[in-house]
Amino acid sequence: MTRIAPDWLKAPATVRVMEVLGEAYFVGGCVRDALLGRSAADIDISTPLLPEEVSARAEAAGLRVVPTGIAHGTVTVIADAQAFEVTTYRRDVETDGRRAVVAFSRDMAEDAARRDFTMNALYADAGGRVHDPLGGVEDLAAGHVRFIGDAAERIEEDYLRSLRFFRFYAWYGNADVGLDADGLAAVATHLEGLDRLSGERVGAEMKGLLSAPVIAPAVAGMAASGVLARILPGADPQFLGPLVHFEAEAGLSPGWKRRLAVLGSKDWADRLRLSKGEGRHLYEVRRALAEDRGLAEVAYRLGTEVALDVALVRGASSGGMPTDWQGLIAGAAEKVFPLKAADLMERYGPGAPLGAALKSLEAHWIAEEFRPDKAALLAIDRDTAV
Repeated sequence: MTRIAPDWLKAPATVRVMEVLGEAYFVGGCVRDALLGRSAADIDISTPLLPEEVSARAEAAGLRVVPTGIAHGTVTVIADAQAFEVTTYRRDVETDGRRAVVAFSRDMAEDAARRDFTMNALYADAGGRVHDPLGGVEDLAAGHVRFIGDAAERIEEDYLRSLRFFRFYAWYGNADVGLDADGLAAVATHLEGLDRLSGERVGAEMKGLLSAPVIAPAVAGMAASGVLARILPGADPQFLGPLVHFEAEAGLSPGWKRRLAVLGSKDWADRLRLSKGEGRHLYEVRRALAEDRGLAEVAYRLGTEVALDVALVRGASSGGMPTDWQGLIAGAAEKVFPLKAADLMERYGPGAPLGAALKSLEAHWIAEEFRPDKAALLAIDRDTAV
């Protein structure tokens, strides 16, 4: 039997919760990622116990219980400050493409059948023995992202699964295997369901997808199926591959914001419900690209992160990166304009003329690659007619 042996399996908090519950299995992502040797963000637990049984056992053992999703069978059990989501086995009674009405079950197979992909329908007991009712281990090893049962039915239960299909392919898929044909066909025939998803859900999926190390094949599949145009009208993935290549060459981690920027110049902040900071960052990148600002000026005025994204997006679309572009950005971002308003106050006094003079001298200083010092700038100003 296949086993997992991640560090979290034998952690005191994990062992205690599993002992208290008795009838319980780790499920989903933590098992999947343990099989791949990856760390787990969350440790989810599935059980035939009803929510009130889970709560009673946990509270009797002195553990804190939070009824986070009691209608759907989920309670959060907290041990040693670590939270474990514990969910009763379920089967779907009714779905509308976004939400499901569920009934509790005592059958692992029923619980597995309502999940999205075979590689997520994996369970492991307290000893790490993996229970695989739907062939998820084999699919995971092959990099085959496959819907459970009929792909169209799974999508109709929750249209977000169309986006998850591509996100999981980006993170777990094998390019040699390719996108599952049945899954891709089902996604392509259910595009209208994407319109029913909230911007928050779409945004979270896109951030996750665009953060994967290799994303060009997944996004190409989104484009071919019509999904990309449906959720991001006007997006064009032609420069995504070069961008990922230049990121790797530069030793940079995947950046979802710059990858979103390279898909096109449109403002998708509202569509994806981005935060104000995220939207502002993308606006500055788009503006710098549209105005064709020099990289040094971008780094000086807007900082390293924006300048890196501008350089990479520009390089991806032009087919090459400038010499020592990272050094140029690092140096420019540290520059401090030598003049202050007080240095020109005697000549101009407060008001618009002072601001205009400072702006003009700063532009000259940038154009001269930050070389003029304070004395040189003041000399230039003295030679300028007021």
